[in-house]
Amino acid sequence: MPAVELTNVSAQGFWLLCNGKEYFLVFEHFPWFRDANITAINHVEMQGLEHLYWPDLDVDLSLNSIKNPEDYPLASRG
Repeated sequence: MPAVELTNVSAQGFWLLCNGKEYFLVFEHFPWFRDANITAINHVEMQGLEHLYWPDLDVDLSLNSIKNPEDYPLASRG
């Protein structure tokens, strides 16, 4: 199973090392993490080769949505 690791957190987002590549998740594109604590962000699981899951936050993302957030606009069903 591929490894995933939280490597750094800033006021703008956080970095994940996944499958040997580093990704920056900007809070503007991934708002579910903005108010989350470090423990919850750090508790991330690989589910397959291209899928990440944060069980404490009930957030799941494909690596494609992390690589290309502009292809996955946020929408509200309010």
